[in-house]
Amino acid sequence: MTKTKTNPPSGHDAAATGAALTDALGSVHTKAKILSEALPYMQRYDRKTVVVKYGGHAMGDPELAKDFARDVVLLKQAGVNPVVVHGGGPQIGRLLERLKIKSEFQDGLRVTDRQTVDVVELVLAGSVNTEIVSAINDQGGKAVGICGKDANLMRAKKLERRVRDPQSNIEKVLDLGFVGEPGLVEPHIIDVIIQSDLIPVVAPIGVGPDGETLNINADTFAAAIAVSLKAKRLLLLTDVDGVLDKEGKLIRSMTTTEAAKLIENGTITGGMIPKIESCVDVIAEGVEAVVIINGKVPHSVLLELFTEHGAGTLIERKRPRGYRTRQA
Repeated sequence: MTKTKTNPPSGHDAAATGAALTDALGSVHTKAKILSEALPYMQRYDRKTVVVKYGGHAMGDPELAKDFARDVVLLKQAGVNPVVVHGGGPQIGRLLERLKIKSEFQDGLRVTDRQTVDVVELVLAGSVNTEIVSAINDQGGKAVGICGKDANLMRAKKLERRVRDPQSNIEKVLDLGFVGEPGLVEPHIIDVIIQSDLIPVVAPIGVGPDGETLNINADTFAAAIAVSLKAKRLLLLTDVDGVLDKEGKLIRSMTTTEAAKLIENGTITGGMIPKIESCVDVIAEGVEAVVIINGKVPHSVLLELFTEHGAGTLIERKRPRGYRTRQA
């Protein structure tokens, strides 16, 4: 039997192989360094609760949704207690359109009649919730879907919005139908879930005074849950990088006092004002800090919690002693 002689690699091939090996080892070492640097941040959040409001563009992108699910599973494995609260406005709008149910909006809020609230519950507590639960489970987690009606988690009250008629100057109350705002939060069901190896995924609907279903804004719902759980962090995933200064650059951190000044001097404008005011209120009620993050950035949750530079705008009551400015 004739043996096939294998020629030794040429100088060029050997150099290429060596370079590839060096690159591979460099990549491995870089990853090891990143993991090592994450250790103090993992220790900071060990056994702490982090509420994540998940919505916007990230929910509609399959790859981003997969990244998000993987991040949530990693948080749980690292000893963090993640609580996911999700939105679903676009999905609700699409189903209403398919069913030929016209949506009416007043002052930026959906007017929700009986027919519409049935669709809202079907989408939020049904299709959207189960989709997120499945995504987390597919990545090796153990997620369980609930809504604000389960175990009376969210006892809500009807949302009242007062507006003044510009012509008559008479104030009137808008009837938004089955739209609510948080009233009494009873977080027992979430406490039971997070003390196990399960991850709660919560749909933002509540139960009204007469047992009726009320549609609640997801940001507002997540904020109320974070306060009731005394969460270390509330992460708000949005479609923007965070709060920008007048030159369009990201403001990486601010205190609640600085936030008020930025609203006063016109740096924070438009729809960001009520979001920041809500963040300030949440911090005043005991949540350590709130972060506004761009959910379109892959692994933005991990970047925020486990790296020095973070991933958005951090808002906190005051800067702790020995505070280091978040790195760009």
